Amino acid sequence: MACAFEFKDSYDINDLIKLVSVLRAPGGCPWDRKQTHESIRKNFIEETYEVVEAINKKDSAALKEELGDVLLQVALHSEMEREAGTFDFNDVANDICQKLIIRHPHVFGDVSAEDEKEALDRWDAVKLKTKGMKMQSEAMLKVPREFPALMRAQKIQQKAAKAGFDWQDMDGAVEKLLEEINELKSAVAEKNKASVQEEMGDVLFSCVNISRFADADSEEVLTAATDKFVERYLIVEKLAQESKTDMKTATIEQLDVLWNKAKIIIADKAKTEEI
Repeated sequence: MACAFEFKDSYDINDLIKLVSVLRAPGGCPWDRKQTHESIRKNFIEETYEVVEAINKKDSAALKEELGDVLLQVALHSEMEREAGTFDFNDVANDICQKLIIRHPHVFGDVSAEDEKEALDRWDAVKLKTKGMKMQSEAMLKVPREFPALMRAQKIQQKAAKAGFDWQDMDGAVEKLLEEINELKSAVAEKNKASVQEEMGDVLFSCVNISRFADADSEEVLTAATDKFVERYLIVEKLAQESKTDMKTATIEQLDVLWNKAKIIIADKAKTEEI
């Protein structure tokens, strides 16, 4: 059975909307017809991370492809709502256009923004007003709990800082981290599992505070640290094989020697690449 879709050499957003409608219509794709918001919500997250990966790799071809996959997710969710009679893709586009106009009074209104910070302050002020929020605590509660934990912590800390609830400088944040580490040590010494978990959370939250003061994204900082660990571990594993060291039975001192050798190898490699 032929589908009601016009084949072309080049397609646009309207063709995508039509194509998704055909896929979910009777006679379309059984898989697409069966999907719900809930069944493909994780797909949206996966596609978004793949966009981030393409950006990190500076791969324009991959970025174009992955942005298409994200756009497909938007089209699919919009089509489900169109079928339910609530809204469609055009309503989504209209709402984001309206939001952008309202939240840029320094572009479309009669106020000014001299730099990036002032522009962001304008955005936040309009956001609070349009959402009927008068307190930063209300803005905090709007931060989705489903965000990655480090990202959510940093956003909530930023909102607290805007209300004046913040350390004066990074030194205060570092002192708080040291305090939390001592509390974690005490919990470990007491062998209190619940307390260890609670204090570990406080340590991580304090680390995010320091990232914020350093103008660093805590998610990216941890990703970089994990990458560094993997790079070193691969070398440690190779050194262990070369020296016929069984990593499972080796002492911590033996493993530490291999770890330090790996650090030296990486440092020497970095110096060579600089030259």
